[in-house]
Amino acid sequence: MSETHTNETSIKKILPLILGTAIFMQMLDSTILNTSLPSIARDLNESPLNMQNAIISYVLTLAVFMPASGFLADRFGTKKVFIFSLALFSIGSLLCAMSQNLTHLVISRVIQGVGGSLMTPVGKLALIKTFDKNELLKAMNFAIIPALIGPVLGPLVGGYMVDYLSWHWIFLINIPIGVLGIVLGFKFMPNYKSDDVDFDLKGFMIFAAASLLLSISLELFGDLQNTTPVLVVFILGFLFLYYYYRHAKRSGTPIFPLNLFQVRTFRVGVVGNLATRLGISSVPLLLPLMIQIAYKQSAVTSGWIIAPMALTAMFGKSYVIKILDRYGYRKTLMVNTFIIGTLICLLAIPNIHSSLYWFVPIIAILGFFNSIQFTSMNTISIADLRNFQTSSGNSLLSVNQQLAIGFGIAFGLIVLKLFENTDLIEGEIHNAFRYTFLTVGILTILSGFIFRRLHVSDGKNMQSKEDK
Repeated sequence: MSETHTNETSIKKILPLILGTAIFMQMLDSTILNTSLPSIARDLNESPLNMQNAIISYVLTLAVFMPASGFLADRFGTKKVFIFSLALFSIGSLLCAMSQNLTHLVISRVIQGVGGSLMTPVGKLALIKTFDKNELLKAMNFAIIPALIGPVLGPLVGGYMVDYLSWHWIFLINIPIGVLGIVLGFKFMPNYKSDDVDFDLKGFMIFAAASLLLSISLELFGDLQNTTPVLVVFILGFLFLYYYYRHAKRSGTPIFPLNLFQVRTFRVGVVGNLATRLGISSVPLLLPLMIQIAYKQSAVTSGWIIAPMALTAMFGKSYVIKILDRYGYRKTLMVNTFIIGTLICLLAIPNIHSSLYWFVPIIAILGFFNSIQFTSMNTISIADLRNFQTSSGNSLLSVNQQLAIGFGIAFGLIVLKLFENTDLIEGEIHNAFRYTFLTVGILTILSGFIFRRLHVSDGKNMQSKEDK
């Protein structure tokens, strides 16, 4: 009995670390490539503009395979699928480093993408199934920190690796992390599975098509020279979502059951995640862009300006549980979203003659409140899901987060380009960035009202035993 208890305690200690490893790899890999594209292009004798295919291929692969993560985990077991996904991601990383031309690199990124589409949702599912509701907040809070650190460290680490080593190392760095995850996975990852599993192939194809079309449109939104095809693809994506809705109403076992949206906390969490990330996801892109374009500083300088966000995010995780226990999810998320929106607006205050150091305290405080936001949104979304809903609900939440980040980046670029082409900026590109920060900041503040639909008592089942 004591041996079983000891083993269970070890699993509960190590499992958040395993999930954190997977999230860190994926988030770092999603951002580290951006600063390295010109260097890779030179080495592969390609135009830097064509190198965007290396990013798009990865994002689209995530969009296609992520919806299947819940079914695969139920069918083959969380342990097997998670270890397989880490191995595939690591092999893909090695192949990326060995690529001799752009075609090889794109194929390798697709292999990476298949691994990446499974490892985070499946690792998170294992966490949800292992921990009781009153322990889950603490575990998720620890595992979610890499999601905040990865996008901040990615450009900085990528810049240094390209300058002092070579671009190959931005992929090779994944291999020791992946091996560590595989070793820990073999020893500590539980193998949850379900015998009663039917795969909704038609539903998967429809939803994957919707996810793929929306992702393509988001990747193309950065280029506003020709908006008509982009809008056509975007609208097609939503038509496929509607087609999936019709299919799910008729199907006995849809891949994402519609009864998930009858769970109010899940519904609010999904919509809130999508809305608030419009502002949150655009900042790590817009601020470094402004520092490099308007202030004429290097990529490494912009990376250092935004780096404090990662440190304060780690600091914030030690307070989020106390804050949620004291104020509850409803008040925390409403107030926290208002603070984040206000901080984004404050980024518009420094003018072109201000010191860059004005941005550091704003970014540092933003990292702290982002930490609270992500932990709160992720845990309230799954707070009231039943056991039979966790696999599909967790997969849908992962797809939603992936699309939400894409929407945030695309939205930030669209607003920036719109202001760039107006007389408001008076010929100063810096003013276009300032108006963009104001716009996304105000919309972030307004998105906080979504959380009014939560009840004061929502999330009480996530409180630790000592606080009850």
